[in-house]
Amino acid sequence: MILAIDVGNTNTVLGCLKGDHIEFTLRIRSDRDKTADEYLLLIDGLLRNQGVDPASLEGGILSSVVPELRIVMKNAMERLTGKSFLAVGTGIKTGLDIRTDNPAQLGADLVVDAVAALAKYKPPLVIFDMGTATTLSVVDRRGSYLGGMIIPGLRLSVDALSARAAQLPYIHLGAPERLIGTNTVDCMQAGAVYSNAAMLDGLIDRVEEELGEPVTAVATGGLMGTVAPYCKRKIFYDENLMLEGLSLLYRKNVKKKA
Repeated sequence: MILAIDVGNTNTVLGCLKGDHIEFTLRIRSDRDKTADEYLLLIDGLLRNQGVDPASLEGGILSSVVPELRIVMKNAMERLTGKSFLAVGTGIKTGLDIRTDNPAQLGADLVVDAVAALAKYKPPLVIFDMGTATTLSVVDRRGSYLGGMIIPGLRLSVDALSARAAQLPYIHLGAPERLIGTNTVDCMQAGAVYSNAAMLDGLIDRVEEELGEPVTAVATGGLMGTVAPYCKRKIFYDENLMLEGLSLLYRKNVKKKA
């Protein structure tokens, strides 16, 4: 069993995997102020609560969009498990043909999402990841990563609206009861969710126009579960896409080392 860790700007997701099967997932807050010792103690307790002795793990891999936490988390996990931990970045073999202006600048999360999506779905692909930011990645029919978009995230946008508009409250992002709201909270929820659903639908249409052919749309990320039911285009919602991609990269790189 291996431990896969996805460090995001807001949350960190941990998953224990046996082969292709995810045994369980855990979610903690991404705290830039925590030390390696603090993360070690926290994750040790969480794993043991699931009946897993960290020392029994075969190894692990992590992806981080927070540079300072990449080093801290890798250090903590190597001390916790006594095993070498892979980190997605320079030196990791991905097999992904990246056609952007500067491939080294491509975020680790986008690389992992693309690797996983290519293994599961037929290209060309549009891949959405809805977290602190909403990202869009485009992979052509040959499996080459062409580029994408970075969009202000759903939660971030709503919080910014509440912070800058004096009469608008902070709201919970739940499922809107109707398209046309009849009070302030309903209007904000409907506006946030339906506008993001319409944005995803529209972006799929525009990418297909750009490529000149239909695409397979795949989506992941903590907020996608709220938006997906309101999209009119067919989108494969894959909650564990990142963890599955990390597992693929772990096996690819451990096999190469062996």
